Amino acid sequence: MDLNALPKGGHAVIDRVEARGSVDPIMTRLLELGFVPGEAVEMVARGPLGADPVAVRVGTARFALRREEAARVHLRAVHLSPAHLRSAA
Repeated sequence: MDLNALPKGGHAVIDRVEARGSVDPIMTRLLELGFVPGEAVEMVARGPLGADPVAVRVGTARFALRREEAARVHLRAVHLSPAHLRSAA
């Protein structure tokens, strides 16, 4: 499953960030922002009618991503409580 498919309020753990090409500035930036394997993520909100952007929480930070960017973040589905997300930060 990718981050774009995570339902609002859903929680998961990042498995990997997909690279597109040998030099991929978007993948690099996502990793720099904390979208790294093993990190907990939560889908906070979605744009109107499923449009851009999606709002996600990684650790204590919130980010707005285009759906295309969110689709590059692959997840392992888990059941995490909000308390677990706060303690992981």
